[in-house]
Amino acid sequence: NGGGSIFTFDIKGGKDAARVFIDNLHLFSLLANVADAKSLVIPTPASTTHSQETLEELEDQGIHQGTIRLSIGTENIEDILDDLKGRVSRLCANPVSPSEAYRIGGITPS
Repeated sequence: NGGGSIFTFDIKGGKDAARVFIDNLHLFSLLANVADAKSLVIPTPASTTHSQETLEELEDQGIHQGTIRLSIGTENIEDILDDLKGRVSRLCANPVSPSEAYRIGGITPS
């Protein structure tokens, strides 16, 4: 019950590793807006919502190439947690380079 929340965090490995993380989420929709009823993932704000800012301005705000924002929607909390736990546990269990993660996951970089 209650309103959603926005969580911001960095993925080690920068933009490529952030892309691998995002590409492997199943419940979250890829959008650059927030406060929707469904859960959203906002990829690298440095290249979307904050793309007009300089690197210095981004750094001052704590925004990096691997920064990801999650806007948590109204789906069942267990479904949300299962999606995130599965992705995070795979990242933690297998810390690899982004190119290796693409190969292992069978993902073709875009």
